[in-house]
Order: sequence, then structure tokens, then C-alpha cells
Amino acid sequence: MRTHDLIDYLFMVIERGGSDLHLAAGSPPMGRFNGVLDPLTEEELEVTDLRELILGVLKENQRAKLEQEWELDFAIQVENLGRFRGNACYVLGRIEASFRYIPHAIPEIRDLGHGPTVEGFAKLRDGLILVTGTSNSGKTTTLSSLTQHISRVRKANIVSIEDPIEYVFQHGQSVIRQRQVGADTHTFAAAIKSALRQDADVIVVSELRDLETMRTALTAAETGHLVISTLHTHDAPSTILRIMDAFPEEQQDFVASQLASSLRGVICQSLIVRRDESGRVMASEVMVGNSAIAACIRSKRLTQLPNLIQIGGIDGMHTIDDSLIHLARHGFITVEDALVRARDAKFVELNCAGFEK
Repeated sequence: MRTHDLIDYLFMVIERGGSDLHLAAGSPPMGRFNGVLDPLTEEELEVTDLRELILGVLKENQRAKLEQEWELDFAIQVENLGRFRGNACYVLGRIEASFRYIPHAIPEIRDLGHGPTVEGFAKLRDGLILVTGTSNSGKTTTLSSLTQHISRVRKANIVSIEDPIEYVFQHGQSVIRQRQVGADTHTFAAAIKSALRQDADVIVVSELRDLETMRTALTAAETGHLVISTLHTHDAPSTILRIMDAFPEEQQDFVASQLASSLRGVICQSLIVRRDESGRVMASEVMVGNSAIAACIRSKRLTQLPNLIQIGGIDGMHTIDDSLIHLARHGFITVEDALVRARDAKFVELNCAGFEK
């Protein structure tokens, strides 16, 4: 018999410094701590328990959408605890869910582990900036940190389009309008088009998840707006390839040209368990859209991008391998973890020779 409610489980996750709560039938409630899943209690959740726990936090229209579409993204605010992003879906005909904790305070860009190049992206007046990485790599936090930084140091009209709204921004010197897909607008693409008529200086899109959103975001970036968004890709070359491959083959030359002229920067990141203390540390790759990068993208010579990033230090660029070597040599992560995530494992191993794995 279940002895805890959803608030109890969320509290257990936060109390132990976790990031996520996973609820699945036949399994105990699981929390994610420093990237690793661990049970919160020994009790296994039954199908009826799950349905009651999940539907109990949804509004009537959200329940209807879940029943109709079989999956739902949403956010909940728990008094005296915080805000959580939720995803509910059907699994073998039963409802299951995951919850991601959203801290109240948005971290500073440098506190996340980013350098001056990323902070400098906030000064740009137009073009496209992409924050990429796998799930649970901190993309949303970096995106939100950039947005909040812009709001604090610039007088801009910022339109943020999210699904769902996670961090709640403060206006600062700017005006920030946060619009939620499904509640304030029907689609990302429609909201971006609307932002073009709202005198927006900066358009923040929580994810480029479909072709129409990509197309509209590229157009906005080309027409004098700064567009910041995320993608689920692991490095800069795969980010460019992902966007081009989303378009029909006959349009890819045009899209490559659009990217070459509008892409200002790509931030690729991952979180790695620390060796020196508890917690995780960020490894990153930063590409800046200089003339050489633009020429490579325009001609679709993407295999040359890592070399250009490697020699682009003067423009503030660094590869994922550079970042991993730095972290390993300073004892933040193990050499073994660095090798697992390296693009060129031999290069990383050579530059970490003599350091304990």
C-alpha cells in the first residue's frame, strides 16, 4: 500500500540534491542524483497509484489533452518547494510520468562553467545562437541564463516561447514576454511569426523541434532578430547537419546558405560526474560563426569544422576535446570519463598522459 504522495516524492528528490523524479508502474519511485537513478523508497508503484498521483496535479484541460494525445508536457508549482517541469505519457496503456526540478534562481553564465565567449553572445543584435546537448545536459539552464543576462544588461523586448514555461524571468532593463505553447499559442512557428510583429529584439525558442519551427527561426535570425534556441545534438558539426537534414534535399543548399550568414554561435555541452567532489561539471564545445566557419557551412564541408574550431581560439572557440583535457588535467573528472566523451580519444589520451585514470 502506498504511504507517500507526489509532494513527498518531490521533496525527497530535492532534499537529496536530485534533479528528476521518475514514476513508473511496478517500480519504486526513482530520483536522479548526479546523473544516476536511485530508488527513493522500497515501495513499488501500482497502476492505480500512478494514475491518482499524476492526474491529481493536472488541470481539467490538461487531463483532456493527455487522454486525447496520450502525452503531455506541463509545469507545476509546489508551495514551499519549487517549480517542476513534468511529462506524462501512456506506457502499455497506463499513465506514467517524469518531473524535472527547476531552481528558483537562474545561475549566472560563468557560474555554469561558460567563459567570456558565451557571455559575449548576449551582446549580439541579430543572428542565431544554438545551445545543444543530450537530455539532462543543462541546455535549458544555459538558455535561461543567457536570457536573464540579456534582460539585465540590455534594454530589449524579449519574447520567450516555451513548452512548458520552466524558469520565470525578471524583466530587468528589458521587457520579457513568456508564452507557453498550448496555453498562449498553438505552435512554436506561429509564436515566432507573431514575435516578428511585436517589435521583438530577442526571440528565445525553447527547442527547434520541427521543420516549420526551424524554418521560421532561420527567417527571424536573417531579418534582424537575435534568436536563441536549443537542439538535441552532441557537437557543432552534428548540430549543423541536424538542421540541414531536416529540410528536403532540394532545399538544403539554400538552408546551408542561410545558416552560413545567420549562425553566430553554437554551444555544445554535457555534464560529467566530478572526481574531486560531489556533483557534476560541464564540458563544452563552443563554435563562433566567423568567416571560415561560414564558408565551410555554405559549401557543406562539415568535416572541416572541428579543425577550424581547434585553431579558432583567437575568436573564443574551443573543441569538446580541449574542454575534456582541461577538466581531466585539473582533476575535475577522470581521464576515463574524458576518453568516453572525446571526439578524438587518442588526442585526449596523449594530452592526458601521466594523469591518473
